[in-house]
Amino acid sequence: MDDIFTQCREGNSVAVRLWLDNTENDLNLGDHHGFSPLHWACREGRGPLVDMLIMRGARINLIQCKADPNAVNEHGNTPLHYACFWGQDQVAEDLVTCDAQVCLCNRYGQSPLDKAKPHLQQLLQEKAEKHGQSLTKVPYRETFWKGTMRTRPRNGTLNKQAGVDFKQLSLLAKINENHSGELWQGRWQGEEIVVKVLQVRDWTTRKSRDFNEEHPKLRIFSHPNILPVLGACQAPPSPHPIILSHYMPYGSLYNILHQGTTLVVDQTQAVKFAWDIASGMAFLHTLEPMVARLHLNSKHVMIDEDMTARVSMADAKLSFQCPGRSYSPAWLAPEEAGGHQQALGGHVSLEGLRPTIPPGISPHVCKLMRLCMNEDPAKRPKFDMIVPILEKMQDK
Repeated sequence: MDDIFTQCREGNSVAVRLWLDNTENDLNLGDHHGFSPLHWACREGRGPLVDMLIMRGARINLIQCKADPNAVNEHGNTPLHYACFWGQDQVAEDLVTCDAQVCLCNRYGQSPLDKAKPHLQQLLQEKAEKHGQSLTKVPYRETFWKGTMRTRPRNGTLNKQAGVDFKQLSLLAKINENHSGELWQGRWQGEEIVVKVLQVRDWTTRKSRDFNEEHPKLRIFSHPNILPVLGACQAPPSPHPIILSHYMPYGSLYNILHQGTTLVVDQTQAVKFAWDIASGMAFLHTLEPMVARLHLNSKHVMIDEDMTARVSMADAKLSFQCPGRSYSPAWLAPEEAGGHQQALGGHVSLEGLRPTIPPGISPHVCKLMRLCMNEDPAKRPKFDMIVPILEKMQDK
């Protein structure tokens, strides 16, 4: 099959839909000029494809996993620039409805309105004002892409490479070491990455086979609140399995909350983090098969440079990693505690020892917390029910 950019240029909706169904594919991926599939669909006036790309994810419990309507290519042009330039009026209107910015300038100081013919220019101005957009020009910034809902490295190539040559890795500084292995900051293919070196006892051919079968399932590039595994390999001379993921400069949510960073998490930001996490988890719960052995806690949520929370797939346990053990029981539901922690879980359930809600928390947040900690698991809301509740909190 031709690449996704060709399919979008030619308007092949069946091929594009099949491509989008593969979670390894990133719908904000750029070609060697930085043109995303949405850029090409807009340039060629492929209205149905534009709708499909923008609303991708709405079919799954209304979880929004959209193509970014403000993504820029190497010239600083957004999809709206191309829709206006090529006279694709309906496509341009749809983009503005989906939050495409009419006054975002490219490298040459031109906004989409500057590219539009007079009748379209007037139409888009009225629609933009109706949606609350300012008509003041926004100058081009090299780092503007950091504020978009990106799910990829900037060069858009790392998600194509599941296999990793260990010789191409540069390990720069050790970040952490614990029971499961070592965490390093490094570089690969010119990009900053995190390298997780797993410590596994009695490495066998079967464990090697399981590793090669399981790690590709964690390469989930198709949601902005999921941090995918980029690739994996086995390090010589001793065969330590290695997992690669994006480097997140702010570290984990646990780092931000408990280790004295300069970032201040007020209630607005806390609700935004909660919405990010719930959106990512709701998406994961739609996958078939589901990601196994992913225990959600703040150490497994990474914070991107635009303050987006992303659930880390590199923290999902592989089948051969300490089966039956849990190293972070404080985040588990009591009924999920097993092994020697089962008695502790029973005490929590029977004696009402769940965490207390601190003072100063919004009544709406308190109510949601109590719902999520209900003693009856069947009465706790699922993530796809939590997402719209948090959206309303953000609006307020």
